[in-house]
Amino acid sequence: MTRKKRRLVLITSALAVLGVAAGLVLYALNDTIVFFRSPSEIAAEGTAPGSRLRLGGLVKEGSVVKQDNAHVRFVVTDGGADMAVAYAGLLPDLFREGQGIIAEGVLEPDGSFRADSVLAKHDENYMPKEVADALKKQGVWQEGSATR
Repeated sequence: MTRKKRRLVLITSALAVLGVAAGLVLYALNDTIVFFRSPSEIAAEGTAPGSRLRLGGLVKEGSVVKQDNAHVRFVVTDGGADMAVAYAGLLPDLFREGQGIIAEGVLEPDGSFRADSVLAKHDENYMPKEVADALKKQGVWQEGSATR
C-alpha cells in the first residue's frame, strides 16, 4: 500500500468513527429534548398524551386553586386557548395570576398538563422569547408593556 492510500484509508476510517459517534450522541439526546408549546399550539397540533414538553403563557386570572400543602391547580392561557395545569411542589415566589410562566411536564390523556417544574419571570421586563412570540401572535402582549 502506498503512503497516499494509507492516509486516505486513515481519514476515511476516522470520518466513519466520527459519524457513528455523532449518531449515537444524537440518538441518546432524542429522549431528553423538550419542546416549547403554547396552549394554542397544543390544541391545534393535537399533541399526543404522555408527551414531555414545556408549556408557556400567562396564568389566567382567578384560576389558581391551592389544594393541600404543596398541590396547586391553575390555568395557563395565551389568549387563544387555555390549558389546566396541576403542580405538586413549591411555586416560585414571583408566581401569581397574570404572570408569564413556563411549566415543564407531561400532557395527560384528559387534556390537562401535569407539571414537574414551574418557572416564573424574574422581573417585570423579562418574558421568554417563545412565550412573548406566542402572546404577540395572539395579540395579548405588546412590546414595552409590563405583563403581570
